[in-house]
Amino acid sequence: MAAKDLGTKYSCFKCGAKFYDLKKPEPVCPKCGSDQRESPPQRPLDKAERRRAAARPAVVEEPALEEEALEEEPAAGEEDEAEVPERDEEDF
Repeated sequence: MAAKDLGTKYSCFKCGAKFYDLKKPEPVCPKCGSDQRESPPQRPLDKAERRRAAARPAVVEEPALEEEALEEEPAAGEEDEAEVPERDEEDF
């Protein structure tokens, strides 16, 4: 099956999935279900915007789950004060 037989190629405006409309009357994204006819109008980038976009470094975000897990676990050698009762000199 050639690409021409698959219809028009789309890149979903909501989730970014790439798909063909398979020559159906309604181009609906198979992943998120959004109708591509409802996409906001897009204008082409001018030369200055293209240069700025190409010059931006890729930002890599760390998953938030790892950060939360690190906050919950005490560091090696640290103990929670509630777990260790304080001793008075009278106890000896």
